[in-house]
Amino acid sequence: MGLDSHCVIAIDGPAASGKSTVAREVARRLGFVYLNSGAMYRALTWYVLEKGLTGTAVDQVAAAIAQVRVRSEMSGLASNIIINDINPAEHLRDARVNREVSQVSAIPQVRSVVDGLMRESALHHNLVVEGRDIGSIVFPNTPFKFYIDASPEVRQRRREAEGQRDEIAARDRADSSRVAAPLVIAEDALVIDSSHLTIDGVVGEIIGRLKMKGLPVNG
Repeated sequence: MGLDSHCVIAIDGPAASGKSTVAREVARRLGFVYLNSGAMYRALTWYVLEKGLTGTAVDQVAAAIAQVRVRSEMSGLASNIIINDINPAEHLRDARVNREVSQVSAIPQVRSVVDGLMRESALHHNLVVEGRDIGSIVFPNTPFKFYIDASPEVRQRRREAEGQRDEIAARDRADSSRVAAPLVIAEDALVIDSSHLTIDGVVGEIIGRLKMKGLPVNG
């Protein structure tokens, strides 16, 4: 685990692959804290928009992020990001946040803030963390890495069922081509295709692999 003082399970994957639901359930079964890195990026995107900026104003965004007070606050076994003493949870799926989050999250200073929050949490809690660069960049030393995937068609249907209108193909291009921490599959990650699996099926595969790797798991 390197410098990580607690156990970290990294669950990566593209948009609408099912990783959030899977990660939340794995955390529940293990009694670990669940961290959604995407929610953190969305919260910072909301803050940037509230400042009248967009993801194209890279220098201004970096300057604004340097001044913001950000902390991760635990609520049960989940974490909320608090920005200048405000919890922006109700705004994380706003249409304007959807439009800007890919560009804002590609800015290195933004990624540095989120990475720092996650690493700080790992000093105090056992975590299940989901995102796009958790196993490759944020916690490269964890032995527990998973990559959840699904076909573009399945992911687009899932996105639309959530009421989201962003195009999966465009999000994939943005996530895979960004200079800062692009979406990649960590070499030692177990890849699970969720296209034709239930959530319980994916969770079962992960729990089974964790047991094989020697992590104490009840049930």
